[in-house]
Amino acid sequence: MELDIDRLNSPEALWASDTVYRHDLFAGRVALVSGGGSGLGRALALLFARLGATVVICGRTVEKLQAVVDFATSRGATMIALPVNVREPEAVDALFRQIHERCGRLDYVVNNAGGQFPQDAIDYAPKGWNAVINNNLNGTWYMMQRAAQYWRDCARTPDPEPPLARSIVNVVVVTERGMPGVAHTVAARAGIIGASRTVAVEWAPLGIRVNCVAPGLTATEGLRVYPPEAQQEFPLANPMKRPGTPMEIAEACIYLSASSGSFVTGEVLTVDGGGKLWGELWTAGRPDYYRSA
Repeated sequence: MELDIDRLNSPEALWASDTVYRHDLFAGRVALVSGGGSGLGRALALLFARLGATVVICGRTVEKLQAVVDFATSRGATMIALPVNVREPEAVDALFRQIHERCGRLDYVVNNAGGQFPQDAIDYAPKGWNAVINNNLNGTWYMMQRAAQYWRDCARTPDPEPPLARSIVNVVVVTERGMPGVAHTVAARAGIIGASRTVAVEWAPLGIRVNCVAPGLTATEGLRVYPPEAQQEFPLANPMKRPGTPMEIAEACIYLSASSGSFVTGEVLTVDGGGKLWGELWTAGRPDYYRSA
């Protein structure tokens, strides 16, 4: 699979990419993107910034976060980096306090932080399983819950500003047919989908919408963690026979966050080129058993 991943994911290319959204769509609003230092998170943070939002990006690697901030500010955008480990509830609490102190409000949260490694499930060590579950399930939940608490508490202040947008978007994976090689993240993301559908009802009285975006194979740096034999088969992952671009996934997240998604909650928007209907994605390589017809 010939892809210029570095070019597709460069801040310059992301900033110059076409978008269907108007440049001032999020003027005066504040967006939080976790995992904003690379991959889809970086693409999404830059798109929010291009559309006028003040953007807070968080993650564990300060250098990656700061590089995105430096690029965005050089283009006249407003972006802040706040390092955090989403697996630690106390750190997540501190993150939301800092956002309120520095920005005074929060309108959109996109939970993109996550990670996994390709391996046959039968060989997972407890430590590896727990690391993925803690990051992709627990970390996302801490961010969801703390955002809801923040908005609930803001509603209790005297004469609060009417909520124009209170949106949580969780980046998950396509779970309908499983994904051999990454059973741990499929389990974690399925949990987030179930939680999102549940709290979409519980939190509706607070004016909070909760949705998920499920990308298929996407051309980010994350593709490089997969073994060569798996990468050779990636064009078979969907009937379009190509990966999605970071901007294609980012625009889906924007759709759910903005007023375009104002009557959408508790949903999973699958953006996978039809992969869940047709393709195969063997992230750790296809076993010999499945190579014959």
